[in-house]
Amino acid sequence: MVKQSAVSFFPLSFSSYIFLHVFFYGMSHQATGAELIALTLKHLGVRVIFGIVGIPVVEIADACQAHSIRFIGFRNEQSAAYAASVYGFLSGEPGVCLTVGGPGVVHGLAGLLNAQLNCWPMVLLAGSCDTDQVDMGAFQELDQVEVCRPYCKYAARPSSVDKIPFVLEKAIRTAAAGRPGPTYVDLPADYIQYAIKDRNAIAPLLPQHRLIAPRSQADPAAIAQAAAWLRDARRPLIVIGKGAAYARAEDELRQWVEQLGVPFLPTPMGKGVLPDNHPLCVSAARSKALKEADVVVLVGARLNWILHYGAAPRWAENVKYIHLDVHPEEVGNNGAHTAALVGDLRLSLKQLLEFAPTTGIDPAYLSGLQAKAKGNVTKMLQLGKQGDDQAVLNYHTAFTVIKDILPTQGIIYISEGANTMDIGRSYFDVQVPRHRLDAGTGATMGVGMGYAIAAQVYYPDHRIVSIVGDSAFGFSAMELETAVRSNIPLLIIVINNNGIYHGLDEKDYEASRETQSLPSTSLSPETRYDLIAEACGGKGWLVRNRVELAKALKESLTLTKETCVINVLIAPGGRKKLSFGWMNSAQKAKI
Repeated sequence: MVKQSAVSFFPLSFSSYIFLHVFFYGMSHQATGAELIALTLKHLGVRVIFGIVGIPVVEIADACQAHSIRFIGFRNEQSAAYAASVYGFLSGEPGVCLTVGGPGVVHGLAGLLNAQLNCWPMVLLAGSCDTDQVDMGAFQELDQVEVCRPYCKYAARPSSVDKIPFVLEKAIRTAAAGRPGPTYVDLPADYIQYAIKDRNAIAPLLPQHRLIAPRSQADPAAIAQAAAWLRDARRPLIVIGKGAAYARAEDELRQWVEQLGVPFLPTPMGKGVLPDNHPLCVSAARSKALKEADVVVLVGARLNWILHYGAAPRWAENVKYIHLDVHPEEVGNNGAHTAALVGDLRLSLKQLLEFAPTTGIDPAYLSGLQAKAKGNVTKMLQLGKQGDDQAVLNYHTAFTVIKDILPTQGIIYISEGANTMDIGRSYFDVQVPRHRLDAGTGATMGVGMGYAIAAQVYYPDHRIVSIVGDSAFGFSAMELETAVRSNIPLLIIVINNNGIYHGLDEKDYEASRETQSLPSTSLSPETRYDLIAEACGGKGWLVRNRVELAKALKESLTLTKETCVINVLIAPGGRKKLSFGWMNSAQKAKI
């Protein structure tokens, strides 16, 4: 039974749902548990919720809308949860996702995992069966708190209706405190349906204080050690991670980098924290920089697979790391020789500015990196000039056309897919923090549409340009309807090579179908993703060469209130052997 409190409640059945929505909302002195939830979220600063409604959470969404919280209804909970997770990254406040119970929660787990891996604040809210029907085989019954717990910093069901504000506040506060991450709140149907006789009794239940998460400086002894290492360094390097973007540490980083004159490179979602066109940016010479650096400052970056675990042969044998991170357990991972600067990134950078104003950098090291970067950029640009205007496109020629036409300001890039994301990262410069989103630490395919929708909600005055592979787009293409219905004017550019990594031309594809020998990476040739956009009420283009791509892109940029899809057919690649540099170590003997 739900605990009674000073607030008078009485239980309601599912059959009372519609009646209560119409009747109680018209009577100022009465409310429901759903309105208590909505008012709490509003009180805690929630402005938008991503999700899918159904029994029993439709009342929550309706109540939120009645209290000016925007609700964006998706077609799949995965995309909604991805949207909430990245909204947390962009805004610095937990993104909120609302789903039904059972399978809705299972689908939403993808977003929880994504938020956990990327360290982004997110809250998943889900309905569940009546508390007196637990273990009876209730509608969509699942022990959702325990299902979500491995992926969350906090997962709970309120012990009673009047405890809902307490649990929601704790979930939102916990998601953003320390190392950010996801939380989960379970909302039973009978809690949602409870009718509160006197709505004036709600206000005393709302959280009375909003705790500002404390910010701590790094240990002065660790700062002194880091300063000594930097003074002695001949080949220092700064690696900027997406943690620096989340922390909004761009001003402190710019001041420190320019004062020291140390080269830097960003991780994929660290692009733009400092401009890609900065003279000290050596991302185009990444391999050389990693191999030669003797002291590396990690700013909100982790020594995981993206940075080759901080180990040889990608890094020098005796490299030292100065690791700035908010999470104590992160520093020193994988046996790295580390000075641990644990604390708020902005405060730690200010400390370093005071104690480490100079380095003994070798001028030949810096000039060598800059020359290598310039040479690699020149080679890349030459690849984009291959063939004539009517030639079949490839990644490089397509990206060159897109890069030449897109405005240099006001663009938020979404990048998803294997080759599309990896090659595109080098082509599209980012000069502003938090203006490029990609598959992230989990290399999660399917995030593109959710990310694009969330980015447009957060940046209403910017143009969202999502450049995605055809395989990746297929995970969430139906969210085009979500974008059109929600008046979210996205520009989606699908790089279509008929497959995962690479595909087959039509002749090889049809022959393989006949013999049932299609490669596992194959997709149907020339799938008309542009027509899906048209069917959903958007605009679509099919392009095969430079001229057609340029024309379509220019036209789409003028349609600032439309959701647009440009389906870019490129050379499929054929039956190539898959090989990824970062996985080569798996081929080596371990002992």
